[in-house]
Amino acid sequence: MTMGCAVGVACLAAVLSIPTILDAHDARSAAREPETELELKDGWSTSDTIEHTYEDAYGSQPLRRVFVARSLSGPAPVPPGIEGLPAAGEVIVSPRLREVLTEEPGVAGLLPGKVTGTIAPEGLAGPDELYAYIGSSHAQVPDPQRVDRFGSWYSRFEVVDESTLGILRFTLGSVVLLPLAVFLSVCARLSAESRARRLASLRLVGLSVRDTLRVSAGETVTAASLGALFGIGGYLVVNEIMARIGLPGLHWYPADGRPEATTLIACLVVCPTLAWVVGRRGAQAAALTPLNVRRSAERKPPRLYGTLLLIPGLGVIGGYCVLSVLGRDPSGGSANNLLIPAAVLLTGAGLVFGLPPITMWLARRLAGTARSLPLALAMRRAEVEPGASLRVVTGLVLLIFATSLTQGVLIELDQVSRRTAPVQEYQVPRDGLTALQVEDLKKTEGVLAHATTMTSARNSADDGTASSVFAVVATCDQLIAFVTSSSGCKDGKVLRLRNDELMGSVHAKPARSVSFHLRSRDLMVTLPNEQVQVRGFDPSAFGADVLIPPSLVPADELPDDSELVLVSKSDPQTVRTVLDGIGAIAPTAEVEPVGIVVSSLAQLTVIRSLLAAGMVLGLVISVAAFVVSVADRAMERRGQVAALVLLGARAGTLRVVQCVQVVLPLAVGLAAAVVTGWLAESSYLITGGGAVHWDWSGLPLLLACCLGVLLAAGVSALPLVRRHVDPEHIRRD
Repeated sequence: MTMGCAVGVACLAAVLSIPTILDAHDARSAAREPETELELKDGWSTSDTIEHTYEDAYGSQPLRRVFVARSLSGPAPVPPGIEGLPAAGEVIVSPRLREVLTEEPGVAGLLPGKVTGTIAPEGLAGPDELYAYIGSSHAQVPDPQRVDRFGSWYSRFEVVDESTLGILRFTLGSVVLLPLAVFLSVCARLSAESRARRLASLRLVGLSVRDTLRVSAGETVTAASLGALFGIGGYLVVNEIMARIGLPGLHWYPADGRPEATTLIACLVVCPTLAWVVGRRGAQAAALTPLNVRRSAERKPPRLYGTLLLIPGLGVIGGYCVLSVLGRDPSGGSANNLLIPAAVLLTGAGLVFGLPPITMWLARRLAGTARSLPLALAMRRAEVEPGASLRVVTGLVLLIFATSLTQGVLIELDQVSRRTAPVQEYQVPRDGLTALQVEDLKKTEGVLAHATTMTSARNSADDGTASSVFAVVATCDQLIAFVTSSSGCKDGKVLRLRNDELMGSVHAKPARSVSFHLRSRDLMVTLPNEQVQVRGFDPSAFGADVLIPPSLVPADELPDDSELVLVSKSDPQTVRTVLDGIGAIAPTAEVEPVGIVVSSLAQLTVIRSLLAAGMVLGLVISVAAFVVSVADRAMERRGQVAALVLLGARAGTLRVVQCVQVVLPLAVGLAAAVVTGWLAESSYLITGGGAVHWDWSGLPLLLACCLGVLLAAGVSALPLVRRHVDPEHIRRD
């Protein structure tokens, strides 16, 4: 009970501290937000403090630069983390940005001035943030905003936005808190059962019912409270370590992860209370019917009431799936925000409480038809004690069920946070890039192809208007990598590009001559009649009118206003790899990932990290519950095993019986979890309104996990059977 409570409370404290960590990030970010009092005079002068914030990308990380000009005639507001605003020519940077400046001196081009200070932790959202205050003159600040004070009620740069945070909380609750409640209940119930015979003995020698319950409550609460203290202490140690290591996309200060008062109350009060409530049931049986406990009376069969919870849960989930099959779109309704979580919770509860009666029914049927002695023994034991399957496999069943839901959340967030096209484009201006940097960018890990876009000189058209023609310098093979289809392309020739889905320049007409200003000469191109029919992605950097072969425009002749365009696969991991590669090669280049926002990509990384951490916690809890329960069942069956040994049962037979007793309810529960979890995931995707409704690609992973769990469970159950006969075990029965 003590060790189980320690593990459970440590996991509970970790889950409850995640919102605290995110809130601490957002609170410090909001405290430095510049604010303007609207009732003051409009405009600004040199007596005002003004600022302009740039949000750039350094690889796959956001880089935020605040250009600020402080008041020349009065006191200036000061954001937290610094003693005063920098003067013109001075720069104050975050510790992580100072490290980047040491590693990549080229980044100094983004920070005009001399670094004179470092931002303290209270002025940063997190220890890995790239942030800088750049002192400037009033005339140098573009599009300025007058600053009257620093500090706002909200942050423009939230770690996770509010709508996504609600989804994250619900998913973490399903992945961690549900298995945790089961785990703590299992520990409390096993503790109560192990003490039931002793409590019954106390009752038989004259202790009153009330005093017997008090003895049980005192033991339970003491053990659970001691375990809760151990759990809090263990979490504090882990928090100090993890705060220095961090998760992908999320780093925090150790103080951010220390439990708040509400977390301490939940861990030190709620968990012992839960243990007392669960343990009281076993204590009541020992106090009210002590002879049944001492004589191991036959237990009552499980009731079917819990199974009825599956009806409304699966009804809602299945209804949404049927609507999708019929071609109707049920997304967008406010009722979905209530129905889907309620259906998921009812379905999960139905899996927990419906497993014992289902296992009993199936065991009775198999025992009646089995011709194998090990199978018959295992099924009769499962029929007599179906409730034991609840505490053995519930944690793992809930974990698989929640894993399906987690896959759906990640798919939905992935659709929102990135473009749906299978490729991702990156625009990098060639201005400021050396020839060596350009060649290295083309060879960046993850890049599939490259091309160059440029714009012609503004020529006078026949109607007297000035216009430009957009061109792409690429081969036919390079062009194919940027579009979904291409026909009519010929290498070595100038060709017009036609995309029926996009409206090109009306001035890109056949026989018209256009001029491109190269570095040392002008290139005159006559637009031909021949054209390439293409179909591109949306959005795309290729709204070009003309395809020019690279042989006509050498790399050293490309104009400075041209842009290098790279393309890669669009999965988030590849996008981050390419962005990090570009940042390492050209740290000062202004990279534009077409169709996505770097801050959204960073947010998706944080969500993935938190969900992965939740899955690890859920796995730890579920495996702990399984190990404790299987070991307890082996201890519980020592008398039965000893009797079977005296009757001549072989060791192999007993091990097969033990293995089947564990594997059968686990297989039933995992099969139900895969089916119901996949339906719950599909209903979530359907109501989300995304392009993906059915996660067929996630099923093989779930099935492989289930197979691995079954094999591990079967193997782990074998060593728990011994042939040693202890007469004490037989005498008790």
